[in-house]
Amino acid sequence: MTAIEPNPHSATASPQPADAIVSVRGLTKIFKDFWGRPKARAVDGVDFEVRRGEIFGLLGPNGSGKSTTIKMLLGLLHPTRGHIEVFGHSPRHVATKARIGYLPEESYLYRYLDSEETLNFFGNLFELPASERRQRTEQLLDMVGLRQVRSRAVGEFSKGMQRRIGLAQALINDPDLVILDEPTAGLDPIGCREVKDLILALARRGKTVLLSSHLLADVEDVCDRVVIYYGGKIQAQGRLNELLSDRSAVRITAPALSRETTQRVLELIRADVAEDKIKIDNPTQNLESYFLDVVKKARASAAETSGATSDNRVAAFIRGDAETSATAATEKVLERLTAPAPAKSEAASLPKTDFAPAPAVDETKLASLAQPAASAKPTPATEAKAEKPVDLDKANEKLSSLLGKTKN
Repeated sequence: MTAIEPNPHSATASPQPADAIVSVRGLTKIFKDFWGRPKARAVDGVDFEVRRGEIFGLLGPNGSGKSTTIKMLLGLLHPTRGHIEVFGHSPRHVATKARIGYLPEESYLYRYLDSEETLNFFGNLFELPASERRQRTEQLLDMVGLRQVRSRAVGEFSKGMQRRIGLAQALINDPDLVILDEPTAGLDPIGCREVKDLILALARRGKTVLLSSHLLADVEDVCDRVVIYYGGKIQAQGRLNELLSDRSAVRITAPALSRETTQRVLELIRADVAEDKIKIDNPTQNLESYFLDVVKKARASAAETSGATSDNRVAAFIRGDAETSATAATEKVLERLTAPAPAKSEAASLPKTDFAPAPAVDETKLASLAQPAASAKPTPATEAKAEKPVDLDKANEKLSSLLGKTKN
């Protein structure tokens, strides 16, 4: 059973570390009803700090206060009591928000925008230049495996694909602090592994990652330190290797030994340890590693997919070699500018005007129109009417009767 560490920020505790990115002291959040009466104490006297370049985990069952803590760190909720600093400022400091990337537990995206439009929208919020937005969008779509479905509306995505585009939007501003709330929810095992590789790549670049997840195996793979919530309070915190170490047992791992060598080792151990306390077995890999190995072997014969792809590289600007990418792009531009221009056609060499060019004249049709029109052949009805003479006297008599006149 893990012992609870003492509060590092009590009255006698030492000052905050100089490299602390997030500092939380005495954080308390009480939700109240309409009449101002306390309804729920979501967070109760929480103290911790997150240091530069580390991957910090927030763990706990549902309703333990993890998401409420994250919302207070983002300035979306105001604490009832306590003190929060993010990069030395209040969470509501506007300039500080530009240094944070956030992936919420649920993907709140515009369902009628496609992947490229979504990233362009969030890049605009951070006032990124158009050229930089395009470059980062291309790299992020490659990284999260959505290049092939870039023209599909986000509303048509599965939950796993929405998590991928949500992760991309959280990184569009190349943040110094990345807050991820259940980043692997809905992802397949390959996607989970890629997200964990990405988190480790961010830490190698000196980024700080705050991770909240119910998948303890994911936390164990990437986190340096964790806090475990229950009932709004921190029940345990510290480095993972220290919290998980079992000091009451020792494990020795060696290559496969011969029967004789194994017997000699057991005889030495039995001299100090009772027989029923000794356990010998073969080491095993976890299911994730075995699954990824099977998929890797089968990938050569796999067909193209209409969904997210895997085995994608981390975006260049996230890895830190964005300058190299920019240099390569500049060289390509220079090659295009210095390449010999193609020969222009006669029509292309004409000066441009505001009028549309006249269509080509069909000489054959023009000649046929210039011919004299042939006399129309009369129909039998027309010939009959033309041959019958008109009786003018009867016509005049009928007209006069209509006008009320009599013939003299």
